[in-house]
Amino acid sequence: MTDEKNPVYILSENTQRTAGKDAQRNNILAAKIVADTVKTTLGPMGMDKMLVDASGNIIITNDGVTILEEMEIEHPAAKMMVDIAKTQENEVGDGTTTAVMIAGKLLENAETLLDRKIHPTVIIKGYKLASKQAEKILNELAIDVTPNQEQVLKNVVMTAMTGKSAESSKEKLASLVVNAVRQISQDNSIDLDNIKIEKCKGGEIDDSELITGIILDKERVSIEMPSQITDATIALVDFSLEIRNPEGDTKISVTTPEQLQGFIDREERILKEMTSRISSSGAKVIFCQKGIDDVAQYYLAKQGIYACRRIAKSDMEKLSRATGARIVSSLNELTPKELGRAARVREVKHGEEKMTYVEGCDNPKSVSILIKGGTDHVIDEVERAIKDGLGDIAAVLKYKKIVPGAGAIEIELAKRLREYSKTLHGREQLAVDEFAKALEFIPETLAENAGLDPVEIVANLKSRHANREVNVGINLLTNKIEDSLKSGIIEPLKTKLQAVSSATEVAIMLLRIDDILASKGTSSRNRQMPSMPVNDEY
Repeated sequence: MTDEKNPVYILSENTQRTAGKDAQRNNILAAKIVADTVKTTLGPMGMDKMLVDASGNIIITNDGVTILEEMEIEHPAAKMMVDIAKTQENEVGDGTTTAVMIAGKLLENAETLLDRKIHPTVIIKGYKLASKQAEKILNELAIDVTPNQEQVLKNVVMTAMTGKSAESSKEKLASLVVNAVRQISQDNSIDLDNIKIEKCKGGEIDDSELITGIILDKERVSIEMPSQITDATIALVDFSLEIRNPEGDTKISVTTPEQLQGFIDREERILKEMTSRISSSGAKVIFCQKGIDDVAQYYLAKQGIYACRRIAKSDMEKLSRATGARIVSSLNELTPKELGRAARVREVKHGEEKMTYVEGCDNPKSVSILIKGGTDHVIDEVERAIKDGLGDIAAVLKYKKIVPGAGAIEIELAKRLREYSKTLHGREQLAVDEFAKALEFIPETLAENAGLDPVEIVANLKSRHANREVNVGINLLTNKIEDSLKSGIIEPLKTKLQAVSSATEVAIMLLRIDDILASKGTSSRNRQMPSMPVNDEY
């Protein structure tokens, strides 16, 4: 901001400014690039990405949020796209790629309207109207489901897993996921933190199993202890089975060998007394949050007690929910009433790793899923698939609503939004039409990723939906257009509601920006902030 005669500088020379149309195009371009990055991963025929970090660690995945988190994106507008993926992941656990793609397409379509001299405020108003109407339509189209419809629940999980490494074993894994969520659900409340996922290299994905209890990546502290305890009574303690060291500097004067020996013997007697009290409580297994002294290990082994030490606090809480044991903070509190129960506690060796299985709990409110596979990369991707399935099944059981997948719901939404746009009289009508086009981008991409003709597929879908076949989508396992519900391609209503809502919010926020001030820092002229070029080189 300068005057020809008397220049006036209101920004420091270290601040880069992009204003007006350049700012809008800049943000839209960044969002489009992020959407294009994950576009090829969508659907059962989506491709994977290989991500290699500076240390050479490799991640192979087609999970949208994982890709975006690992990319170390710098552009501020692009970071907002990553944020909606994280929100989708936290709220539902699935649908991250869909949310990012819809947001990117909304902004791309908004650029078309901006070129036609339509003001951003008008576009924003139209997008808000469309989002609100889409939510209403989604709730109308949603189908009620009950927790007893096991096959429907399994289909929801299998739909979430399709396209990932777990696909070959999706039926087995779907059963594990459904049973795990049902086991931990309480009064329509589901806390997925109560499902522990452990990974073990070796075997096949089909060998994965659900443990009605907890798996710990810990081994017994002494080889002299029994490797298996049946009908186990379990104690959980959060104090150490060691002699406490004085808190301050302490000096002890010893004048004779007898005094030294008495001092040593006293320590041993204390540890022996501690282990005797554990044994007299009836505990056959003890899980300790802190350390266990070598002498205490000896006495515990002598009394036939199975012990593990340095158990994480989160695992202690899961053990408590699984076995019914209470975590005690003092030996004086340890009574038979505080103990938990399990049918069996055993040490299992997988390759070089040893784990402790706490199995056969009566009514566990915390369970474990053990994932097996040939390589770390496969196991990690199966874990991501299971987490997607867990999120979807939790959403279905919580809201009890489903919608057809395979692009069916997006085509029907677009059709009804176009009908709605005809009831509007201002320029907002154009924005609602562009919103509908953005939704059609999902089935179009599904077809494209499968090597089909997206124009032909979308045209056929629109024709079938015009004949009121509201559940018809593209089944990419057969490459046929058919009823998604009958094909078992089902998604939670919450996934679609959250995706549309999040995508609209970020699109509106970016459209409202007409000025970008990027500080490069004042302490050093050489320090660089993320640049925001307007061309395609970003």
